[in-house]
Amino acid sequence: MHYRTLGRTRLRVSEIGLGAWGMGGGYWRGADDAESLRSLHRAADVGVNFFDTALVYNNGHSERLIRRFREERGGEIIIATKIPPKNNQWPAPAGTRLAEAFPHDHILECTEKSLANLGVECIDLQQFHVWTDDWADLAEWYDAVRELQEQGKVRFIGISVNDHDPGSVLRTAASGKIDVFQVIYNIFDQSPERELFPYCLDKEIGVIARVPFDEGGLTGSITRETVFPRGDFRASYFRGDRPEQVAEHTDRLKPLLGKEAATLPELALRFCLDHAAVSTVIPGMRTVRHVEANCAVSDGRRLSHLLRSELKAHAWERNFYS
Repeated sequence: MHYRTLGRTRLRVSEIGLGAWGMGGGYWRGADDAESLRSLHRAADVGVNFFDTALVYNNGHSERLIRRFREERGGEIIIATKIPPKNNQWPAPAGTRLAEAFPHDHILECTEKSLANLGVECIDLQQFHVWTDDWADLAEWYDAVRELQEQGKVRFIGISVNDHDPGSVLRTAASGKIDVFQVIYNIFDQSPERELFPYCLDKEIGVIARVPFDEGGLTGSITRETVFPRGDFRASYFRGDRPEQVAEHTDRLKPLLGKEAATLPELALRFCLDHAAVSTVIPGMRTVRHVEANCAVSDGRRLSHLLRSELKAHAWERNFYS
């Protein structure tokens, strides 16, 4: 496993981290706690030290799984979690008032719940789970953050950027108050490269690349016939003719497989790691098999200039969350 510096936090994080949304269950069907715990342990075995979760992931279940893993394993890991908006609106609708989403007391209360779920005295990285730049200059949210930091309950602060909207945090980035941005970045959505990544590189802001597989679209497992069970998040994400659209785009990517990347998941991860702004990539990994395959990509190799240029042509900007 290779490691990178998470921006100005100076934390050394594994360049493959573990995204724990899916293993929390809830909107993801098929999660199994026993297998999730085996996956967490295997991830640590191969060098993963960065684990990303959220209070809202099945009402704290994902956080509590990470606590069990910590207690079984011992040793130090780096944990990132998130404060859900009080109004439960993802992403933040235009015109949302800060008082509706992140009032001062809500920030404190959610952090206390996460501390209890995780069984820690301090959260390494606390993130706002949605954001709008309308809140950039408001004092209330930052006052709460500073209070938590002064109490030793939070080390660093970040924002989980609204889906497919990296431009929604640029004013807040310029405020100098944010240590880390978590943003959707993959072969299909390359938009963070335009403005957000150059800014983060210049100002030493850490970047967590999420959804590297486009919720499964870039794994190659979504075919024209794919149907997910009712209640599974992906049944909505890949509804209607979306599986056919995804299959058409992944079929165009498959001729690029070869010596530099043997599979689509490998290509997807190597694409993310190839950008200098990216500190860590957090694929969801609910099975030991996925942990081993994904973490094997952290071998120091980078894409050739030719392949990187060819992947530019596969950008496909759309929003399946809406």
